[in-house]
Amino acid sequence: MTPVGGVVAVHAHPDDESLSTGALLATWAHAERPVTVVTCTRGERGEVIGADLAHLEGDGPALAAHREGELARALAALGVRDHVFLDGAAGPRADRYEDSGMAWLGAGLAGSTADVPPRAFVAVPVDVAAARLARVLRDRRPDVVVTYEPAGGYGHPDHVHAHRVTERALELAATAADDDHPAHRVPTVLWAAQREDALRAAYRALAPTADASGAARGDRLLTAPDPGGDLPSVAVPSVDVDVEVAVPPVRDAVLAALRAHGTQVQAVEAVDGDDALVGRYALSNDVLAPLLPTEGYRLARGTTSTLTGVAGIRPVA
Repeated sequence: MTPVGGVVAVHAHPDDESLSTGALLATWAHAERPVTVVTCTRGERGEVIGADLAHLEGDGPALAAHREGELARALAALGVRDHVFLDGAAGPRADRYEDSGMAWLGAGLAGSTADVPPRAFVAVPVDVAAARLARVLRDRRPDVVVTYEPAGGYGHPDHVHAHRVTERALELAATAADDDHPAHRVPTVLWAAQREDALRAAYRALAPTADASGAARGDRLLTAPDPGGDLPSVAVPSVDVDVEVAVPPVRDAVLAALRAHGTQVQAVEAVDGDDALVGRYALSNDVLAPLLPTEGYRLARGTTSTLTGVAGIRPVA
């Protein structure tokens, strides 16, 4: 049966659901509340970690199929039972929405590549993709919708487009209706966020754990981020964080979900005895990243009253 109420999380690629919103999804699912994840692409242009899977890089269809399996395992680890690929939503399957790719423009900032593929998600008109997402929202009638902030967390074009599509879909879901799907009230909307001060403290804590032994093992050498460097757009002043999710109660689920994304995430480990972080991992850039003790969100619209009653989730006064 299609779940009704709860949370709908909109993400650009497989792995984003675990990296950006893993604790929220696991907490909500473990409370036996409905959770739906909508994924806009299959990450066809992602970089691939590890020699065993290197043959997948550059082979869009093969990588997409592999990442579908990774996503299924990650969702199972988080306890999420309802998943939708956006290009398959709301009727006959359309041409696939493909990963648009990205280029690093600087530390923590990404932008568009020069070779955007013809079926790239960013090339799909906002209203076309939003109409499909609006159908999902009218089906599920969520209490909460969560996605990226306007700059997409760190500027990835697909993340930015997912934000725009979600905003438009919320408008359509609140106004458009048919016999089977009445217009739906606008739910509480959350944008993923991280506290600037907490992120810098975690970066400082990561520095002594940088994997200097990697070269000796023949593995990838992991480096620590610069605590004084530029931060991605997901990082905001503490006063702008409106909702926090406690990570320790669901840490094992989140770490298992991250490990499921083996083409994209490496060196996933729990960290104990440090107030600044509860885990660590690295992406294909070989730079360590922290799993913070709390997962933060900005309240874009609505009220935090829809979040009450779920242990581990608290509005920030």
